[in-house]
Amino acid sequence: MINVLIDDIKNVLSKDPAARNWIEVILLYPSFHAVFFHRIAHFLYNRRFFFLARLISQLSRFLTGIEIHPGAKIGKKLFIDHGTGVVIGETTVIGDNVTIYQGVTLGGTGKDKGKRHPTIGDNVSIGAGAKILGPINIASGSKIGANAVVLKSTLIDSTAVGIPARIINKKPRNIAQIIDYNNETKNIYNEMSI
Repeated sequence: MINVLIDDIKNVLSKDPAARNWIEVILLYPSFHAVFFHRIAHFLYNRRFFFLARLISQLSRFLTGIEIHPGAKIGKKLFIDHGTGVVIGETTVIGDNVTIYQGVTLGGTGKDKGKRHPTIGDNVSIGAGAKILGPINIASGSKIGANAVVLKSTLIDSTAVGIPARIINKKPRNIAQIIDYNNETKNIYNEMSI
């Protein structure tokens, strides 16, 4: 846990030019606080202490303006820049080294049961105000433009913009990339069943 916290602090320092030192990040960054509280709430949620987990997540929401359901699975080095208005749903899975800007929603599309929130791959950047809805896969390396409404899965290293979002930049894909993409998707869904 300590190593993860140290990585989170270093991540904020590397991604935010306004962050000057460790003390500033620990005391003044709502992103750091929200992720810290989420890790505690998620630990409790996985041990079926649902009420206590939700209590911690709601306290965190009150203090930071960032709502992360304790059931959401978050990888290493999540950075939420500014953060106000970010909502991350219960069955969301977020990979490593993801950046999320203010006002982003990773939500569902109704009252479905089971997996109903998006899966975000590694090294993804999600612009301010974007809405990613439903059990879709945002592939590793994707960029989601500000205020985009994403309702369909993206391709590796693609850029999605607009309402509804469309892919405007996709790199040529060879068979190795397709195999990697399929394996990544299988790994993410296998992780969800654990």
